[in-house]
Amino acid sequence: MTPAIKIENLTKDFPLGFGHLKLRAVENLSLDIADNQVFGLLGPNGSGKSTTIKVILGLLAPTSGSCQIFGTPSGDVSSRRDVGFLPEAPYFYRYLTGYELVAFFGRICQVEEKRLHDRVSEVIEWVGLKEAAHRRVGTYSKGMLQRIGLAQALVHDPRLVILDEPTAGVDPVGSAEISSLILNLKDQGKTIILCSHLLGQVEDICDRIAILNRGKLILEGELSDLVSKKDLRSLVVQNYREDFNEELASWLKAREARLVHVEQPQYSLDRVFLEHVGRSELAREKLSERAEAAMESKSRPDGGRTE
Repeated sequence: MTPAIKIENLTKDFPLGFGHLKLRAVENLSLDIADNQVFGLLGPNGSGKSTTIKVILGLLAPTSGSCQIFGTPSGDVSSRRDVGFLPEAPYFYRYLTGYELVAFFGRICQVEEKRLHDRVSEVIEWVGLKEAAHRRVGTYSKGMLQRIGLAQALVHDPRLVILDEPTAGVDPVGSAEISSLILNLKDQGKTIILCSHLLGQVEDICDRIAILNRGKLILEGELSDLVSKKDLRSLVVQNYREDFNEELASWLKAREARLVHVEQPQYSLDRVFLEHVGRSELAREKLSERAEAAMESKSRPDGGRTE
């Protein structure tokens, strides 16, 4: 099957303007991103994430190596017809309303005029801006700008969606709603590349991750495999008493195992916040479902892995 993105031996240098000195932003990067998954592209500032995204989008030409989107070289304009992009700090025409802005991008992306109105209204409702659709973008908060930016990235129904810090400036409720929307996009068969410094969000929704540092790929793989402690298991026991510890430790020792520690399961701060403040019932339900699924997965004998 053709991957959504295939990067082979990608290197990108920038001239510094002093003789022949160059800054190497990305070095010999090879990466396959399969179709229909949420892929996290992570790394500290200056690690090469933005440069890699710009090469994928055809905004930069590689110094060497290649990049393809669904089998088409990323330098070809045709490769970007099926891509939606939300930059980290989007800038939009302030005098347009939210609706007008998304419609503008819809026309640029060649959405048919007869279905443009319905599509614009649909994506604006998805991102929770239905009530503010006819306000000027210049009156939007930072979080609302991120939401309308997400709407413009989705208006032409792309197969590949690239999101650079989509929840920057968004409150916890809005962040949970965007996470749920990303998972819904995956359910629709789309591929999502997520760049984020919110590692809790990445852990909640990503299938695979790649970590870059100083332009080099230092780690890549299935998220569940990378974060699991393969020689340990957690048991969730109701009505557990502290006096069970000694007896349980003895039982385990007789079987050449060791009780490392007993811990109390905790909710995430996101869930506590949403339960007390949340504006969105859907966001709370999705977060609860993921928490329960994670708890069930961790309590399985195989650690939640599937064949």
